Amino acid sequence: MEFLIPTRTARPADDPIFALNAEANARKAKGESVINATVGALLDDDGKLAVLPSVIEALREVPPVQAAGYAPLAGPQAFLQAVIGDLLGGSPLAEHAIAVATPGGTGALRHAVANFLEPGQALLTSSFYWGPYKTIADENDRKVATFPMFQWNGDEGELDLEAFDRSLNEVAQKQGRALVFLNDPCQNPTGYSMRPAQWRAVRESVEAVAAKVPTTLLVDAAYFLYGAGDPRAFLQHLQPLMGKAALAFAWSASKSFTQYGARVGALLVVDPEVTRRKRTLDALAYSCRGTWSNCNHLGMLAITKMLSDASLRAKVDSERAGLTALLGGRVKAFNAAAKGQGLRYPRYDGGFFTTVVAPSGVDVASAAAKLRERGVFVVPQGDGLRIALCSVAERDVPRLVEEVVAALR
Repeated sequence: MEFLIPTRTARPADDPIFALNAEANARKAKGESVINATVGALLDDDGKLAVLPSVIEALREVPPVQAAGYAPLAGPQAFLQAVIGDLLGGSPLAEHAIAVATPGGTGALRHAVANFLEPGQALLTSSFYWGPYKTIADENDRKVATFPMFQWNGDEGELDLEAFDRSLNEVAQKQGRALVFLNDPCQNPTGYSMRPAQWRAVRESVEAVAAKVPTTLLVDAAYFLYGAGDPRAFLQHLQPLMGKAALAFAWSASKSFTQYGARVGALLVVDPEVTRRKRTLDALAYSCRGTWSNCNHLGMLAITKMLSDASLRAKVDSERAGLTALLGGRVKAFNAAAKGQGLRYPRYDGGFFTTVVAPSGVDVASAAAKLRERGVFVVPQGDGLRIALCSVAERDVPRLVEEVVAALR
């Protein structure tokens, strides 16, 4: 007799990325020369998790009695205001934003799926996307629809805006509402970041559809502090959407503060209409109570201090700049090593990952298996190989590229 309900009887036991990481670490422990480009955590050149010392200091300074108490269901108000200021500060969007605390960016995505889509409906995202989008949707009885992400000019890819517009209209017409997930800048898994003209085109497509059906645009901003240039520059292109579409943002301390295990995140929603904004906040707070109840109080108190104390914030920004430079060196090394090798991957100027698209007829699972035999671990995903440069020392990048080129022949 099976006690699980039918839809839960064939769940995979482990995330494939974590399984690959475990194998890579086991082989490395045995003395093999291994390049592990799987898990999306920033490691130093010695293979140790890169952390920001000032954040550790802030965590230690939180009074134990305060940290041990329950946090408010939606999160401490000081934390929520600090997060809104961190992501939206300096933009008119901040004046009309509400937020709730979530366990990492994953919790923010979960709340968006559960509150802006009906059961059975599909969110729309790019054809290259972070795999847990599908897991989150599936777990909440929703689906994922995709648009072809790139339009290729030789070996360089740029966002296919026509495909996005076409797919968005199709989803909206079919469902009577739309929820879009866009991970930018430094998209996982491709490392791609949109330029101003592309943001404007996306906004125009969303604005046109939002005139017909309720539409939500969620920006998954997990990596926004690791992109090239002003990390908040894209916000100006979204301002005209206020009041026309729901604007949502998934914010996470996992990457920005190198605190993956603290599970500190937030979902922000911007809406200038006061009554509707209050309903949204109530719905999201209710979802908090009905899923995880409340979040890591210690983490939220420490992050609040980091964001609110000017001297501490300057310190953590300086420390993060060092990690961004470390990552930037790897990105530069990858682009240099890949030049002239015939590898097809999108424009890549920052971020934890890039994805190399396999030539026609090449099976990515087989290519990844060949690489594992050679001690190089990447993640086969769709028709490409996701490469987590965040965990690869710069000195190993040339070998990594050489092995990928050979495996894809």
